[in-house]
Amino acid sequence: MPQDATVSTMQLFSPVRLGDLELPNRVLMAPMTRNRAAAGNVPTELNATYYEQRASAGLIITEATQVSPQGVGYPRTPGIHTDAQVAGWRLVTRAVHQRGGRIFLQLWHVGRISHPDLQPGGALPVAPSAIAPAGEAKTLAGAKTFVTPRALATDEIPDVVRQFADGARRARDAGFDGVEVHGANGYLIDQFLRSGSNTRTDRYGGTAANRARFLLEVVAVVREAWGGGGRVGVRLSPVSSFNDMRDDDPLATFSHAAAALGELGLAYLHVIEQRPIAPGQPFLTPALRRAFGGPVVINGGLDRDSAEAALRNGEGDAASFAVKFLANPDLPERLAAGAPLNPVDRATMYGGGAKGYTDYPALEGAPAGAVA
Repeated sequence: MPQDATVSTMQLFSPVRLGDLELPNRVLMAPMTRNRAAAGNVPTELNATYYEQRASAGLIITEATQVSPQGVGYPRTPGIHTDAQVAGWRLVTRAVHQRGGRIFLQLWHVGRISHPDLQPGGALPVAPSAIAPAGEAKTLAGAKTFVTPRALATDEIPDVVRQFADGARRARDAGFDGVEVHGANGYLIDQFLRSGSNTRTDRYGGTAANRARFLLEVVAVVREAWGGGGRVGVRLSPVSSFNDMRDDDPLATFSHAAAALGELGLAYLHVIEQRPIAPGQPFLTPALRRAFGGPVVINGGLDRDSAEAALRNGEGDAASFAVKFLANPDLPERLAAGAPLNPVDRATMYGGGAKGYTDYPALEGAPAGAVA
């Protein structure tokens, strides 16, 4: 890795241990939906090339990957619930490992952020409560207004938990180094966590402890599938309003969740909070770090200097980058060298082929590696 006069003393480029893994640097690739799976939501060689190009990340966390057909919320997003999908993901893990990288699969169920057009048999999406989010679903026929989802019956919830366990086992079969449970950004687990989307009166609703129950049941079975928590991370977004989300007391809700997760011996907690912090906006990462008691990955609006400052201030142990990794396959090398970053072509972020996906140049001026 290119070095300038300060890199050797920067935390961002020093090794770190997350759970069972020793990472060579603290520059992690955050999950980013790219809508480039093939028919059947199957990863392909193109996806393998994309991830292999970014193997210098301390850890790659893949795009969100649905654990069942019921969990689908967007076209051409990959799954981890069929044999064909497992075979497609093996192309990805093999390519990343051949370059010396490490890669976790992010396990996903979108809950209400779907549409009957994307559901088996045209069924309603499921959620903790029958509350329609504001906004529109992205379908193959274009944008359509979100529908009111069907509230899961109490006796249905164990089957949804099982979907995450099955996804974790398949991820292990596909060669991943671990998994991240997606509990952020307004999707199913987040919908259970937050009071604005969960008005249940059974054991999954009401108190913060009850609303965290679904998350903790999911993480417990995923942990069991891996034989321990050292290969399992969890992502949370305590104050994000994305996908029409809110909570009456995010500090209480997420501090309880973080403390309960901390008892499971997980690899890390991945917290999304945008920086710089807007006036009057709560900033909960320090409180969640204290509650969790284990390694924390920070995310949200970071650049090299702000990430380094946050790590030195004790906000986290590693930093994840999304759009910067999208446009810069060799992001750790560029950050270490203080080199300019490639501009992002936002028109090609979602869907399409190689353009805007695997054709961003590395520092040498040519696209980063190819699948061997």
